[in-house]
Amino acid sequence: MSNIKNILLKKKSCKSVWFMRQAGRYLPEFKKVRADNPNFIELCLNSNLSAEITLQPLKRFDLDSAIIFSDILLVPYALGQDVSFIKEEGPKLSEFDFPTFINKKEGDFKSKLEPVYRAIEITRKKLEKNKSLISFVGAPWTLIIYMFNMKLDKKNIDINILNSKKFNLNEIFNKLINFLCIHIKNQINAGADIVQIFDSWAGLIPQNKIKEFCYRPNLEIVNFCKKEHIPTICFPKGIKENYYEFNEVVRPDGINLDPDIDPLWAKEKLKNVTLQGGLDPKNLLKSNKELFEAATKYIQTFKDIPYIFNLGHGLLPETDPDKVDKLIKFYRSF
Repeated sequence: MSNIKNILLKKKSCKSVWFMRQAGRYLPEFKKVRADNPNFIELCLNSNLSAEITLQPLKRFDLDSAIIFSDILLVPYALGQDVSFIKEEGPKLSEFDFPTFINKKEGDFKSKLEPVYRAIEITRKKLEKNKSLISFVGAPWTLIIYMFNMKLDKKNIDINILNSKKFNLNEIFNKLINFLCIHIKNQINAGADIVQIFDSWAGLIPQNKIKEFCYRPNLEIVNFCKKEHIPTICFPKGIKENYYEFNEVVRPDGINLDPDIDPLWAKEKLKNVTLQGGLDPKNLLKSNKELFEAATKYIQTFKDIPYIFNLGHGLLPETDPDKVDKLIKFYRSF
């Protein structure tokens, strides 16, 4: 086992494993907590419960890292928008109000997110010293999709909403970048070791806007983290061959692959970066044989370079925890 921070900073090639969404929706112990706490945002802001949920998978599985139980939409919440989660539809935010957003002060922002930092402090005290604690943020583009309620369904957005806004989009990006950097620094100060930057909807950016909406915002956040000596993992999900240019421009410490990225292509094209993930979480819904064959492809391909075993997206709600345990044991024994 290895501390993931060491792999990112020293580029060591050794065994390390954690999973996106390892704390949450597929675990019976989480479902029990969730049933008693129907308001998701309030649950995320309950420091003791957030820490408890963060540690649940580490009590079950032989993982190298915890990722704090939180949500990327806590940032728009702290910047003045109401956030609700509608069953079968997902997150819904109140109407974006530009004056409220642009005039938000750092003190008020930090105060609203103080429970997150407290949860990290509690988790760090209870976490074994050789385990990493990962914090995270959503990238500006992905947050803007939610802030403007641009989602039509799981694969489509209404891009015309951007054109209908009568304010400076660049100003919104810059303000978001500033507050995301504040949120990252506060999480690290509270005890996190690493930050993962989720650009979950990067694949929906028009090709002629990818530098403006994806590369530049991620680069500014990564550059801030480099100045603060904070290891970064970027996840520009869905951008296909643009992964190459993203890595060349942004230069994070680590980059998470999605299932569309061929591992052999990634090994050849993505240089000077620790690779993470790639395995389709749907494989955990298949037979053990199919799951282990899919995992072997990644393990074999990346066996001689810095690699963190993970998924190409978060664990699915219908995942059997026993399958997760078997996959981790398979990886450890490989």
